[in-house]
This record gives sequence, C-alpha cells and structure tokens, in this order.
Amino acid sequence: MAEDDIRESRPPMRSVVRETYGPADLSGEPIFAGGFINFGYWSAADLVAPLDEAVRVRSQEDLYRQVLGTVGPLGERTILEVGCGLGMGCALALREFAPAAVTGMDIHPEQLKRARDTHAGLLGREAARLRFARGAAEDMPFADGEFGAVISVEAVQHFPDLDAFAAQTSRVLRPGGRVAVAGFFTVDDAPGRPAELAGLLETYANGLDIARPVTALTDALTAAGLVDTRAESIGRHVWPGWDLWLSRWWAPGTWPRNFLRAYEQRILDYYLVTAARREDGERPTPRR
Repeated sequence: MAEDDIRESRPPMRSVVRETYGPADLSGEPIFAGGFINFGYWSAADLVAPLDEAVRVRSQEDLYRQVLGTVGPLGERTILEVGCGLGMGCALALREFAPAAVTGMDIHPEQLKRARDTHAGLLGREAARLRFARGAAEDMPFADGEFGAVISVEAVQHFPDLDAFAAQTSRVLRPGGRVAVAGFFTVDDAPGRPAELAGLLETYANGLDIARPVTALTDALTAAGLVDTRAESIGRHVWPGWDLWLSRWWAPGTWPRNFLRAYEQRILDYYLVTAARREDGERPTPRR
C-alpha cells in the first residue's frame, strides 16, 4: 500500500463509507458484476428479454460513456475521476476516449489497493497516462488547474460537503475544463424528503447515502464560479433496468426495490449534472 494511502484523509472518511467499501469487495457482488459499482444506464438493453451479466456490465459501461461523452473531446485532456472505486471507469476512458491521462482518486485505501491490483498490467503499460491517488472530494491533493475534465460516477451521494467538492472541482479544473457528475438526488428540497427516503431505503437510513436535492449540487457548482451548470434527469434510463436486474434476487417490497418506488413517487431521481470553468480562467469571489 502506498504511503499516501496510509495517512488519514481530510476530512476523515465517514465510518459507514469505511465499513461498506472496506472489508469486502462490493464489486464482487452479483448485482454489480464486471468490477463496476453503479446502477447502470440501460437504454441499450431490452427490458422485456431476460437480462444476463453481459447486459448488466454493458449498462455500467454505458453510464460511464454517457458521463465521458459530456466532457469531450478528450484527446488532449487530462481526466480526474472522483470516487474511482476499482478504476474500471478509468480503464474504459483510456480504452475508448484516448485522453492525455487519467487519474482515479478515492478516499478509501482498500479500494485503491484493489484498483492497483486489478489494473497492474495497464499501470505498467500506461505508467505515464494512468495513476491512482488517495484524496477526499472536499480536499483534492492536486495542483490548481491540473485537469481538463473532472468526472464522478455514483459517488456524490456519499460526499458530506457539496460546497467543498464544488470549490475543489473549480480549483483543479483548467480554464475551459468541464465537470460531469452522475448520481441520485431528491427531486426537490421539501423538508420531509430525508425521512421519506430513510423509510424506504436502508442506505439512507444508515447514512451511507445523503438525501439532498439536485439543486444543492448545481447551486454549489455555480457558487464555485463554474458556468453553464445543468442537471438532466436520466432516471428513465436507470431505474427500470436497475429494478429489473434486482428482481433476480429481491422480491417486490424489499428495500432495494424501493429505488424504483421512490422514483415513481417523485421523491428521488437520477441526474447527470454538468458545468464548465470559464475559458478566461476567471476565478470566483469566495462565498462568505
């Protein structure tokens, strides 16, 4: 394990995140498959026909393709993935989008060890174009303007401070750089939303996922000086396919199946949030 993975991150990793992603390799669970840990983007899947593992892996890859496609072209850009997990998205980016370089950052040292072990061969062949580093979304260990694109796929629901994440993203982006974040949020800021989700979904009840409206992220990115901030609902391509895949193991009414229920009841949705740093490199006045 690298020395920078041993020291504690700032802010400290939340205990529920440490426990969920530490002792066991979550990507090894059948509901994920292929080394990814995301719900998937299922637009290419036939949701009438039986789903197999190949279709499942394709859905997870397609979610990355959607995100990476919004920050391109990537031929001369360096990419940072915040919350990279096992680094499967980093490998896909190198393979299909040919960026100048990719950095995968994660707060969990055990996830980083798995990433380096999983991609040992690729790291050896692409030492100048691929690296993994430890860091928190709120305190990124990189220089100002180091990246041409910042992406994050289904990790934002764990970030405790979206304002700090947005400020760090703005800082590490170079002028003209873009950010794309895929994740799930409440559809509005109604005060009862956290309690509703805690009653439906175990990951909200135990604090792993944090209930916030998507405007919490778009407002944070704008306040950090980024422009052209947009949030696009992609839930129709996520929730039905995810629920059908879950039905192989979970019966209707069990808590994992309540993601679709929360979507259908207009409590929760899945979004692709994008923004850019101004071409002239103008930095924002700090928020007071």
